[in-house]
Amino acid sequence: MDNKVNGEEEHKPRIKPIIEAADSLSLGISMVVAVLMGVGIGFLLRSLTGIGWLLWVGVFIGIGAAILNVYKAYSKQYKVMQDLAKEPRYAMKKQLQDNDDDEDYGEKNY
Repeated sequence: MDNKVNGEEEHKPRIKPIIEAADSLSLGISMVVAVLMGVGIGFLLRSLTGIGWLLWVGVFIGIGAAILNVYKAYSKQYKVMQDLAKEPRYAMKKQLQDNDDDEDYGEKNY
């Protein structure tokens, strides 16, 4: 049982980059699918009603959906980065109160 648990733990680091890459790839795929679905809706509306400009309405709906997908992905990444910034190991460290070294850089030393 321990070997199986250890084996699964060894596979996690190799699988994690694949999952992250698939998540990034899914954003591009969702953008293309959103635009294609919008074009399909526009084509369907045009064929049902006979009004030619409804195709463009569908295209703009698809583009709007793609932009919404990008915004959602941005919001998700922004939240992750904010949480990461709160971790102590990535937080900006306060400067030391010792200013003796800082004063030496502006002076001429002859």
